Amino acid sequence: MRTALVIGTGLIGTSAALALTRRGVVVHLTDHDPEQARTAAALGAGTDEAPDGPVDLAVVAAPPAHVADVLADAMRRGTARGYLDVASVKGGPRRELQARGLDLTAYIGTHPMSGRERSGPLAATADLFEGRPWVLTPDRDTDTEVLNLALELVSHCRAVPVVMDVDAHDRAVALVSHMPQVMSGLVAARLEHAEEAAVRLCGQGIRDVTRIAASDPAMWIDILSANPGPVADLLTDIAADLEETVRALRALQSSDEAKRTEGAAGIENVLRRGNAGQVRVPGKHGSAPRVYETVAVLIDDQPGQLARIFADADRAGVNIEDVRIEHATGQQAGLVQLTVEPKAAPVLAAALRERGWALRQ
Repeated sequence: MRTALVIGTGLIGTSAALALTRRGVVVHLTDHDPEQARTAAALGAGTDEAPDGPVDLAVVAAPPAHVADVLADAMRRGTARGYLDVASVKGGPRRELQARGLDLTAYIGTHPMSGRERSGPLAATADLFEGRPWVLTPDRDTDTEVLNLALELVSHCRAVPVVMDVDAHDRAVALVSHMPQVMSGLVAARLEHAEEAAVRLCGQGIRDVTRIAASDPAMWIDILSANPGPVADLLTDIAADLEETVRALRALQSSDEAKRTEGAAGIENVLRRGNAGQVRVPGKHGSAPRVYETVAVLIDDQPGQLARIFADADRAGVNIEDVRIEHATGQQAGLVQLTVEPKAAPVLAAALRERGWALRQ
């Protein structure tokens, strides 16, 4: 691939353009908002000048509701040898294109499983997709050259290609992306009118659950409108579980010991089912989940504290697998939780204590 046209310079389009440009591909940028395309170009994602002729690959990064229109226009104008979109829903756009009688041999639907709570070109990064799954949905009519162009794009973005059926993809993203977004929003909505004294008690748990609730509602209306059935089916199942959980909690309030025992069993059941589901979430780099230990370090909210901790861990020869920061409410202090291999935990703890760090047991 030598040339590409990215249509839509939001977070995903600009991030893909940045990755392609870094790999030496000449990238042309266009957007319904010319100012947004100019911003992406200023960031080094390519040029907002139109290509002289057909490019090798057109990447459509428009909202799901507009993907079919944008693709149809680009294909009728012959802007590229191959076409793909990066929308989070795949079945709807393909069916719309088929209904318009377009030749889909030069098209493949794709979906990079990566994103951020922020949107727009200023939120884009060239490494947004690194190590993340990138779904490809070819069918028997997909031209081999187009599939190879899509695979080349995924490679340039350092993502991991995953081939799926269109409808299987839409059911899967409803489960792992769309439904969690709605649930996060529902939990965060409980905080809107909560008492300030209660909100000030927020810890890492509520932050984890509500993190993605900060996402742009307009973007998610587009996504959910393109995949409402599978999401509604999942929420129906969750509603049934919630009803059972409410009944179990009410039973725990009873003065009848038998009912309390039954309620406790109901709560334990849902929590254990949660345990069983959580361990199926892939671990680092998509590998099987592994058991790690956490070393918790108390720090002041001062410049250079994290750098010192990482440097001390490096001197101890310990690789930090993950890191999480929990800020203390009302204090200029926090807790840094370093996730490491179990055998490395005592080594790291001893090294940090030796260098004067205060650890929480």
